[in-house]
Amino acid sequence: MGGVNFRSLTFMILIAFFVWCSSIETCIARRGKHWRQSRYGAALYKKKGGSHGHRNYHNGGSKPKPPPPQSHKATPSPKPKEEVPPSTPSPHGRYGYDQQSTVFNVLDFGAKGDGKSDDTKAFQDTWAAACKVEASTVVVPAEFVFLVGPISFSGPYCQANIVFQLDGTIIAPTDARPWGKGLLQWLEFTKLKGIAIQGKGIIDGRGSGWWQDAPYEDPYDDERKLIIPLNSTVQERPPMPVRNELSGKMPSIKPTALRFYGSFNVTVTGITIQNSPQCHLKFDNCMGVVVHDITVSSPGDSPNTDGIHLQNSNDVLIHSSDLACGDDCVSIQTGCSNVYIHNVNCGPGHGISIGSLGRDNSKACVSNITVRDIVMHNTMNGVRIKTWQGGSGSVQGVLFSNIQVSEVQLPIVIDQFYCDKRKCSNETAAVALSGITYEKIRGTYTVKPVHFACSDSLPCIGVTLSAIELKPVQEHYYLYDPFCWQTFGELTTPTVPPISCLQIGKPTNNRVQSDHDVC
Repeated sequence: MGGVNFRSLTFMILIAFFVWCSSIETCIARRGKHWRQSRYGAALYKKKGGSHGHRNYHNGGSKPKPPPPQSHKATPSPKPKEEVPPSTPSPHGRYGYDQQSTVFNVLDFGAKGDGKSDDTKAFQDTWAAACKVEASTVVVPAEFVFLVGPISFSGPYCQANIVFQLDGTIIAPTDARPWGKGLLQWLEFTKLKGIAIQGKGIIDGRGSGWWQDAPYEDPYDDERKLIIPLNSTVQERPPMPVRNELSGKMPSIKPTALRFYGSFNVTVTGITIQNSPQCHLKFDNCMGVVVHDITVSSPGDSPNTDGIHLQNSNDVLIHSSDLACGDDCVSIQTGCSNVYIHNVNCGPGHGISIGSLGRDNSKACVSNITVRDIVMHNTMNGVRIKTWQGGSGSVQGVLFSNIQVSEVQLPIVIDQFYCDKRKCSNETAAVALSGITYEKIRGTYTVKPVHFACSDSLPCIGVTLSAIELKPVQEHYYLYDPFCWQTFGELTTPTVPPISCLQIGKPTNNRVQSDHDVC
């Protein structure tokens, strides 16, 4: 009996020992639950598309066992945190944009785009944000009309290579209050590097009220004196466009619709500029300008509404554009050099002009100008150089090539007696003209094919004519033969009509400019 009890006691001790060992293994297993859970978490993340942070058990290691089923008494393991991909910058931050964004939409800055609300401040705020970010984009979205008053998008502390993406429509105010006593520009971009305006949008100056309000205060194109209607009556001023409804009389100073000043590497492409109060697009003191595939549109009788105006600007390329306006399609003023214009449709308008230069006895310098592959229809002039008496400086190195004219009043013009006011005094000083080439100028004219009126004291020299074929069309004006005065050069081919008035060679008594007058 005692032996039986001893054996029973020994058996019970063994059972207790096995139970104790089982408890230790359970604890060890529980201590390892995080390792097993990490394997499970990695497998779960991989199943959901994750691929980072899990171990590879296929290169010499044993395949992990699946985790044991959790007991309801076991403490649940924390759910593994999944990696969250970086979020896309929101376009709607504290100020309507994300600090890391490079795209700035005017709608996010409070613009309404209903054509009635004043969106000027929204445009100012958008520009202020975009100005701080290099290669940023200001978005003016399509299908909205933004009423914007006079505004300057200015540097010089803005970052480079800003894009102004214009796909909507910007319209100017038609009441006098936003303009004060008068401003020289409406939308202005100043002192910028690498600025581009692009898109399919419209800049509408709504200028008809300006044209009507002060027609007699505007300069007058002097070439009208050459155009005599068949009924022998000459209008001192052309009829003004029909007045539109306005909230008040507009200032006498008329703004340019879009102006660039003091900027480098400027691009304007794709947009339409229409009905400007005065000039549509102006570049002043700019370097590296490219304009292409734009449209300028205003009535042919809208006064002083030049299409593109260049002044003190170098390295300019203009091409593949349609320009219709009430003044010069392109006007090239003093300080311009290395200008190349090609594949442009011009009309209505006053043609493509260099000048006017030398007004108020000023010095003018223009050089290396090429105008070629141009179509002109129903314009006052074709290609023209115009200077005032009393000026100084020079125009040299000019090529007009492959110009197709249709019903143009005066296809080829040099006028060194230009005067856009009622009376101008005779003066001996003049801007010197040399190295002017006309080739392949063809088409029809309605008044006079060639008008060369050069200075008595400083004749035009180096004027070359080649492949000129101009035929008259009797419409509403008296027709004239070619006219030349103090013009020297050469005819390299026969011309139609014959331009026998051109003096071959050089003048015998050509006055030499002083050092002060030379560019």
